[in-house]
Amino acid sequence: MVVLPVFLQAPWVRLDPFSATLFTAVLIGVGLVLHRSRSQTASDLGSLLVGFSGSWLAGCIFWGWLRAHPVLHLPIEAFALPIALGGLNGPWRLAATFYLSSLVGTACTDLAMAATGVMRFWPSVVTASLDQAPLLLHAAGMQLLNPIPILLLIAAATAIVVVSRRLNQRGTGSMASAVLLTTLWVDGLFLLTALIQPSLSGLIE
Repeated sequence: MVVLPVFLQAPWVRLDPFSATLFTAVLIGVGLVLHRSRSQTASDLGSLLVGFSGSWLAGCIFWGWLRAHPVLHLPIEAFALPIALGGLNGPWRLAATFYLSSLVGTACTDLAMAATGVMRFWPSVVTASLDQAPLLLHAAGMQLLNPIPILLLIAAATAIVVVSRRLNQRGTGSMASAVLLTTLWVDGLFLLTALIQPSLSGLIE
C-alpha cells in the first residue's frame, strides 16, 4: 500500500486521472465490506483499505492536476487529517493509524527534498518533454550525492529508523513502524531508479 502510490498510481493518474480518482470509491467500498467481516484478518484489511483510500484520493488530486506545484503536495495529502485524528479512538483506529503514518512518511520525504535542494527540480521534471525529463531527474538524483545532502539523508533516515523501532513496541504502532520503514525503503528505491533508469520512476510521462 505504500509502494503502489509511487509506482502504479502516479502513472495511472497521468494517463487518466478521473478513473484513478473514481477508483477511490472501489477502495472504500471493498474496505467497508471487509471491515464488517467476522474474520479479524479480513476486518483489519478492510480498515487498512479505508485508511489507504484517503492517501489514494489525495494522490490522485495532486498527481492528476497539481503535480507541478510541490508546495501543495503535503497540504493536499493532509486533507483528511482531522478525520484521521478523530478516528484514533474508535473502531477505525487502524485506518487512521495507516493514514497518519503515510502522511508522516510523506512529510519526511518532502522535507528531506526541500532540505537537500532537489525540490526545485520537481516542477521541471513533471512538466518536461520525454527527452528532457530523464536528464532532469538524473540531475536531481546526482544533487543528492553531494556531501551535505548525503549527511542530511543519513540523519533523516536514522531518525525514521529510531522512531520506527520505538513505535514497533506499541499496539498499532507496529503497523505505523512498518509504514515508515517502507516509506524509507521506497525513497531509497526511487533515488536508485532516478540515477539508473529515470523513466521507470513514475514521475515521467
